[in-house]
Amino acid sequence: MMTGEAEGLTGWRSADARPARVALISTLEANGYVFLPRHAGDDDVTSVAAALGEPIAPWGGTVVQRLVPREASTPNTYSGLFGLGRFPFHTDLAHWRLPPRYLVLRCVKGYADVPTLLLDGRSIIDAVSLDILRRSVVRPRRPRSGEMRLLRLWQPVTGDCDLLRWDEVFLKPASRIGAFAFGKVGEELESAMPMEVAMVDAGDTLVIDNWRMLHSRPPVAAGREDRCLDRVYLGRLH
Repeated sequence: MMTGEAEGLTGWRSADARPARVALISTLEANGYVFLPRHAGDDDVTSVAAALGEPIAPWGGTVVQRLVPREASTPNTYSGLFGLGRFPFHTDLAHWRLPPRYLVLRCVKGYADVPTLLLDGRSIIDAVSLDILRRSVVRPRRPRSGEMRLLRLWQPVTGDCDLLRWDEVFLKPASRIGAFAFGKVGEELESAMPMEVAMVDAGDTLVIDNWRMLHSRPPVAAGREDRCLDRVYLGRLH
């Protein structure tokens, strides 16, 4: 079993599934992600996500986003900006005041040579320093809901929970130390050695802690344009 890989969790909500739930949460807390090979048979991502946690709809009531590489797509999206090229490392919806806690990616059609790349944000915190990141004020690239909010790259949330946000495209420095932090994080990302999680088989499922892990996608080679993942955001786990 690879690091971050957990056994399939059939009957996640059933009374006898507690050991599996504990194992998944333990793996997620330890590694920042969990990979579930060929999880839950032919179930769609909606039922899988609902069994794992509390789905949220970030745009107009749409819970599921289907991710297919495109040479050209909607402006102001990663596909629209980078096409079939490499996506930069980021946390999803980093420009939100409180980004979704988890994201679930479920393979519809995958390829071993187009993996999801993961970096542990804790290594970035250690390299750049928590003090710098918590004092680094940033802003969204453009107003959201008519409002330009100031955000911090690192912030405590509740209890022992904290979040690291990062997006070099949709966040911009809003302070001198924020600009300094952008440069330091960029340097770390240039030399980082990411983990690769290849979702190849239908049903392969990846759960990512979006407050901790950065993720990206390598360039999509010719013949791989039909790679297809479904994505659902979770506010919390059951």
